[in-house]
Amino acid sequence: QVQVVESGGGLVQASTSLRLSCAASGSTFSRYVMGWFRQAPGKEREFLAAISRSGSVTYYANSVKGRFTISRDNAENTVYLQMNSLKPEDTAVYYCAAELSPYSDTYYDTSLSYHYWGQGTQVTVSS
Repeated sequence: QVQVVESGGGLVQASTSLRLSCAASGSTFSRYVMGWFRQAPGKEREFLAAISRSGSVTYYANSVKGRFTISRDNAENTVYLQMNSLKPEDTAVYYCAAELSPYSDTYYDTSLSYHYWGQGTQVTVSS
């Protein structure tokens, strides 16, 4: 069973960048599809990006496509979310999620598809 821990959140100004990290432990990281989600106050959890086990396939929500980039380093058991051109509406708690997959090039884009979640890291974007 994998454990995941997010880091890298903070308070930033609009139009700047931030990189979130998610460190995994407890299981073979390369067996897991990884995803990033966020939840703003009063809103439902929102899918942002996913990456396949191999890292060769990525998928993004329209709301972040072109601004956010997901990547992974299987040697370091870490997945990243590079966030550029941040906007105040990006303010939320950001969550990393993991799910076992038998396929190397698949991804999942719904929260129900993921069984393993981190505690989240707060990102606040000021205008």
